[in-house]
Amino acid sequence: MRLIVARCSVAYTGRLTAHLPEALRLIMLKADGSVLVHADAGGYKPLNWMTPPTAVIEEGETITVRKVKGEDQLEITLHEVLSDVTHTMDFDAARLSKDGVEADLQVALADAPHWCGEGFRLVRREWPTDIGPVDLMCRDEADGWIAVEIKRIGTIEAVEQLSRYLERIRLDPAKADCRGVLAATIVKPQARVLAESRGLTWVEVDLAVLRGEREPALTLFG
Repeated sequence: MRLIVARCSVAYTGRLTAHLPEALRLIMLKADGSVLVHADAGGYKPLNWMTPPTAVIEEGETITVRKVKGEDQLEITLHEVLSDVTHTMDFDAARLSKDGVEADLQVALADAPHWCGEGFRLVRREWPTDIGPVDLMCRDEADGWIAVEIKRIGTIEAVEQLSRYLERIRLDPAKADCRGVLAATIVKPQARVLAESRGLTWVEVDLAVLRGEREPALTLFG
């Protein structure tokens, strides 16, 4: 994460236009592409921000942040820089601690990755990317790579998170064909549609079955 304390002015263009006159502010540039401009008042909410995916371009005293898709743009002009530091954050700091069910699911699926897909074998838990760790990295029977993201409830946000991880993982030519699987106790219908539209697989898993506390439900074909 890069933190800049500077006298700056900010111009936003996109769905509307807005301008912040020159003043002393904190600019946060995160590894996931988020950019936030804070003042020392007004609570936790930034004055201006841009969510990923973004492109950040620095030219002289100007930092331009553009949305990869869309016309939104932040132009930050640095008039006087008081501090400009970069910190490498821990991967675990990128996410809130998993609740009990998610943590237990991760442990159980790491021990039995075939529940996520036939022939899957575990390579590593908490596979690191530069925007945070994906829960499981596996390989299939054809030795292909599969990233598995585990949630208690599979939502659209979970699909988006898995998509961001895959975007980073696929930058490695050896993993350019890495597939994605969303595993959850329940996957919401909207998340199923979005996942399938992006070529991702989803699977619903039962923690009690994984633990051997209950027999799998039988499916009858007539």
